[in-house]
Amino acid sequence: MLNDTKTILDKYNIRLDKNKSQNYLIDNNKLKKILENADIQSDETILEIGAGIGTLTIPMAKKAKKVITIEKDPIIADVLKQRIIKEKLSNIEVIREDALKIDFPEFDKMVSNLPYQISSPVTFKLLNYPFKKAILMYQLEFAKRMQAKPDTHEYSRLSVALYFRADIQIIDTLPPEAFIPKPKVNSAVIELVPKENNITQIFDDTTRALFQHRNKKARKALIKSAHELKSNKKELKPKLDDIENPLLDEKVFKLTPENIKEISEIIEEIL
Repeated sequence: MLNDTKTILDKYNIRLDKNKSQNYLIDNNKLKKILENADIQSDETILEIGAGIGTLTIPMAKKAKKVITIEKDPIIADVLKQRIIKEKLSNIEVIREDALKIDFPEFDKMVSNLPYQISSPVTFKLLNYPFKKAILMYQLEFAKRMQAKPDTHEYSRLSVALYFRADIQIIDTLPPEAFIPKPKVNSAVIELVPKENNITQIFDDTTRALFQHRNKKARKALIKSAHELKSNKKELKPKLDDIENPLLDEKVFKLTPENIKEISEIIEEIL
């Protein structure tokens, strides 16, 4: 894969930009594992973000009904189109757009080596759509935060926000040597399966308010971040002070997602 990738890059005089997360997979075993876990069926439409030169796109298209790929870089997108023509594949649609600025088309699964700088917004945007599952590549540290448990270093707003929305499992890790050019971080492939949920805006607002002060007690964190709850300190403090609930006196990083959901219901009631 390394020689093939270099040949394509040299042929089209492409210089990859690390700042755009243009790190292309060159480990064939890792590629095979991604495809195996994606379990692509012949009647499925696959969505891919950040297709690059088609390392995933082309083998997926040989299995799927259709692959819809979104590639922001116009030069890379044109190279991909030329490769598709050469491979004589008619079931790939290339969309030259910013994935954060367009509506996603209908799809069954998402399989992507995501540009790392948009990992969080793309993930939450993805969860607004119906789909079976996603196989996605992230920075390893980000992937750990996605499934982190309370009272750990990695536990964060991301961990809580995803807890009710999806089942997440790290299925593989990749060293920098698996890419060209080599990133400065390790990477991970995760399987994400969406869950039905009744998450409200107030839950997300409460989670954000709490984790702005993860090392403080919940009551104090909420008061300090009252603006995130569309309130202010003068209004919120006396209302919270009147409530006797041990959760409000627990440090934020020790609260479980269920605890935070209970706190969000208190906030909804008093505001």
